[in-house]
Amino acid sequence: MSWLSSLKSVFSPSQEVKEEEIQQVLQNYVLPNSNNALKDRITQVNVQGQILQITINTFPSEAEDLQKIHDDLADALEKCGINELNMHVIQQKTGHKSEGGCGHHHAEGESCSSQEKAESSAAKSQLPPVVDASAKTPEAPAEVDPNNPPIQKAAPQQRDVPKHPRIKNVILVSSGKGGVGKSTTTVNLALALQQLGLKVGVLDADIYGPSIPTMLGNAGRTPMIEAEQFVPIEAYGMAVLSIGHLTGDNNTPVAWRGPKATGALMQLFNQTLWPDLDVLVIDMPPGTGDIQLTLAQRIPVTGAVIVTTPQNVALMDATKGIELFNRVHIPVMGVVENMSTHICSNCGHEEQIFGTGGGDQLSVQYDIPLLGRLPLNVQIRENADAGKPSVIAGDDAAESYMAIAQKIADALPQAEKDKNRIF
Repeated sequence: MSWLSSLKSVFSPSQEVKEEEIQQVLQNYVLPNSNNALKDRITQVNVQGQILQITINTFPSEAEDLQKIHDDLADALEKCGINELNMHVIQQKTGHKSEGGCGHHHAEGESCSSQEKAESSAAKSQLPPVVDASAKTPEAPAEVDPNNPPIQKAAPQQRDVPKHPRIKNVILVSSGKGGVGKSTTTVNLALALQQLGLKVGVLDADIYGPSIPTMLGNAGRTPMIEAEQFVPIEAYGMAVLSIGHLTGDNNTPVAWRGPKATGALMQLFNQTLWPDLDVLVIDMPPGTGDIQLTLAQRIPVTGAVIVTTPQNVALMDATKGIELFNRVHIPVMGVVENMSTHICSNCGHEEQIFGTGGGDQLSVQYDIPLLGRLPLNVQIRENADAGKPSVIAGDDAAESYMAIAQKIADALPQAEKDKNRIF
């Protein structure tokens, strides 16, 4: 199967990627300092979301041109919707016309002349290994051949991500592990920020375990499509969208690999008719994986709120989440200690089931605010399951959520007023 057929067979259905234009770029590109077409050198092409992987054959004399080839293609493909190009280079031993060969690709040990065979044998022991020309991340360093270094292109940084035209601030509600009440905290903080007078939306980025539709009482509803964009669903006056609104029911698993999940998240963010919002609150999945890195590189984030319990195991994972945000230059606005204490509904006895001081420990360790503590209260769970969160139900935890939301609102950057305007 040709590389062109391979491209068509794996092509992503994402509206952000333009298949025909990608084909034209790959078919029309001519290698620098030669008349050789790139299409004759391509051996494999793969597309995952907005990431294009390409494998090409090159010759030793073209080593100095690899960086230019990668940069030229990356610039041209970016206009086609490709945000990342991973170029793998396989260096051929012989058979390049410009080097005096016969123009044929020979298997190892074969040649078209005795001289070529001798040169091939001499070069056999010093031929560099296959070079991965994609950018390497600090988490997965690779051994680099000093004579043939890999092509590297810096990953996008937060400072380079453009602002959304209708969203002033994006706040991530995150945790290092599941089961600490992150989604419940998300919906209540969003509703509390709304009651403080802000225009608020909610995006459920927990692709594999979306629970926001249930907690906001709109599970089973499907968003309308207008001009090839989703119309967010209204919940208590907020614009809300979740992958759970697209799967049809609560029993359908989202069994997607990383690139497809991150592609879905970007579609929910970019291809949604969000109204003008002061704050978009994003409910993050647990962990520090693909979705967290995609958000850091492609969505403008104002800050992150870390949800944890006082338990040591939860603190260990929350620490990893804070470290990740520090590395990708996303400010951590503070820590919320959930399930901090439990008061028995029968006798009134107070007990710290998950321990004490966890939130204070993180606050001191990373010099970030402890935004507040939330109780382990049956009313919080019952109201969230019923689609009427604590801030709406007005239960015992409502005041705690309002106090935390006030601290978050006070920390939001204030828009600078244009001095030239008279109104």
